[in-house]
Amino acid sequence: MAETDWVAFTDQTNQRMAELRKAMPEPAKGFSALAQAAIKPGALDSKTKELIALAIGITARCDGCLAFHAKAAKKHGASREEVIETIAVALYMGGGPSMIYGAEALSAFDAMGE
Repeated sequence: MAETDWVAFTDQTNQRMAELRKAMPEPAKGFSALAQAAIKPGALDSKTKELIALAIGITARCDGCLAFHAKAAKKHGASREEVIETIAVALYMGGGPSMIYGAEALSAFDAMGE
């Protein structure tokens, strides 16, 4: 089985999402505003919120979520160790399928560079 090129996958997904945003600009604006408000620092910092989103992506088995939230977690300063602990919580909550997607999430995080 081939290794996933998470950077290329993210680029391709971004292109597809751009097409979708053009097709439905008002809902896309609403979703963007929701995402920005949800990740904005508050009682929890943005890094913690992105790690939560990554855990949800693992348990929901969403490849795009893994790629985007691994990249965002890295951008907000998450360490590899924090991602591994996040994966452990997702495994606890999601069982065996979360183990598989947790491995994918770590691969995505590792692929996102500095």
